[in-house]
Amino acid sequence: MYALETTGYVKVRESQNGFTAIVQHSLPTSIEPRCMDAEGTRTHLPRILKVAELRAQGKSREDIQRFVADAYAKGIFQPPSRIGIDYMLSTENRVPNERGEIVPFPPHVMFYAPYLTNAAIGVDRTKLGPDGNPPGPVFVAGEGGPGALLIIPVPTTTAAHRHSGAAP
Repeated sequence: MYALETTGYVKVRESQNGFTAIVQHSLPTSIEPRCMDAEGTRTHLPRILKVAELRAQGKSREDIQRFVADAYAKGIFQPPSRIGIDYMLSTENRVPNERGEIVPFPPHVMFYAPYLTNAAIGVDRTKLGPDGNPPGPVFVAGEGGPGALLIIPVPTTTAAHRHSGAAP
């Protein structure tokens, strides 16, 4: 488990189950509580930690994006080499949408999908829903890049009960 401090993230507790918990802030005002498996810890976590460190140093978004692209090109950061899961099951997610706006986003699971595009799964990125993300049951975040994730929203417990007819 990691906590965000003024200089970046600090590890506060070892994992008890092989997953890493962190509240990512891909943009300063986003809130992205996530848990990633060992593959995500090996590949996604180093980037998340470095971005927070660079932001704490006052680097611009553009400088950080250049650093990350260069680190992938040099093999410092690596894309996942196998399928794995990273989940954000909080109902308090505030994430950047396709337009770069911070918006609420429902609980969801993510699967590592390096270099996958929305077009490859039949999603038209030019048609965004009211939340600024592609509409439908699935889409790719970070499409075409080494850190691409297949995003699958999941119903909340209350919504699942409402749709199943079961009592909450």
